[in-house]
Amino acid sequence: MPASDPTAAARRAYVALTPNQADFALVPPPSSVHPVDTLAAEQLYADPWRGRPRYDPASRWRPGRAVRGVRDFLELNAGLLFVTAAQAVFSLVNVAVKMLQSLDNPVSTLELIVVRMGITYICSVAYMRVLFRGIPNPFSGPEGVRLLLVFRGITGFVGLNGTYFSLQYLSLSDATVLAFLVPLCTAFAGSVFLKETFTRKEVIAGLCSLFGVVLIARPAIIFGEQPGSTKTDEEHRLLAIGIAMLGVLGSTGAMTSIRAIGTRAHPMHVLAFFSLQSVISASVLMVFLRTPVVIPTRLAWLGLLGIIGVLGFIAQILLTLGFQKEEAGRASMALYSQIIFASILERIFFSETRPSFLSFLGTSIIVASAVYVAATKRRDGVSSKRDADGDVELEEGTRLLSPRLKDMDGDSDSEVDSEANRTSSRASISTALTS
Repeated sequence: MPASDPTAAARRAYVALTPNQADFALVPPPSSVHPVDTLAAEQLYADPWRGRPRYDPASRWRPGRAVRGVRDFLELNAGLLFVTAAQAVFSLVNVAVKMLQSLDNPVSTLELIVVRMGITYICSVAYMRVLFRGIPNPFSGPEGVRLLLVFRGITGFVGLNGTYFSLQYLSLSDATVLAFLVPLCTAFAGSVFLKETFTRKEVIAGLCSLFGVVLIARPAIIFGEQPGSTKTDEEHRLLAIGIAMLGVLGSTGAMTSIRAIGTRAHPMHVLAFFSLQSVISASVLMVFLRTPVVIPTRLAWLGLLGIIGVLGFIAQILLTLGFQKEEAGRASMALYSQIIFASILERIFFSETRPSFLSFLGTSIIVASAVYVAATKRRDGVSSKRDADGDVELEEGTRLLSPRLKDMDGDSDSEVDSEANRTSSRASISTALTS
């Protein structure tokens, strides 16, 4: 073929550039107009899906994964949910009390206490005698703290009577929120009688709460006569506020005595003495005041009485499980959810009740003060002289499922006390009146 043939020259150049094996490099020839990133080209060759959305079957929503997610959430927040459920049940108990007191032939407050605490006492003794026989002295209590147990029972009765009486003339939300004064009053009493720390924050919160009570009570000497209300209504309202505040003092004495008892008595001892002293005190007052005993003549009456007794004990069991599964500092935040349940149930069962703006403002101040004390207590890590977690457990039976005291072993007692001091919260005892 002649060398001058241009077609032959082009063909020779093509043959010279053709590789001898099928190994095509990604490096472009020098004459390439658009240069290619060698590293990116190699990565794209190794992984063609790089940088592109892939189809992942596991990323689809599946009912099984949703169920597992819900189950994990429930397991993680089981304690908080148990405490919240307990507050809902306590609110139902208060609704039943208010409904019984609003009947044509209302059941007296003292009779309600006898019925409810009588059922609680029977359940407490049955627990110690039947379920766990290892609890000593189920009736007399341990030596050395019997007088304190009696004092705790009497003062607890005063607190419970204050709440039930106030429900006759106060709205459910107003009567409930007054119970949130108990932690602040207990903190003050603890600083006086037990030499506990009472911080400046707690003083400020206490004064704010007192201002909230004034907004709820709205005394005529400050706010004047309320429109549409009679003098009798105002007198009953102020009487209910006064009895409720007396109940706060009673619960404060009960909480202070519990701090003094500490772990020297089993939680069920304290609960049993509280129930027994309430039954005895209410029965004596019914005889002294000649309070008539109302015999249930309708099925609704009997049902409400049963609800008060049975649900009250169930709520204590729920609170027990909650504080066993959750730290006291976090669980105490759920205690204040009762005001939410009280407001909702008030609208459902007592639609004629319309809280005023001042009542709403006072409620918000008291709840905010109580939550502020609980939150700052948890964050600052202020240690109290007594075991506040033990106080909650003794009041509501939060170690109800433990048949024996942990302080039978000195080492375990030290560990429990040190751990409780790190997680103590005075706000955890705000359910004293609502129990």
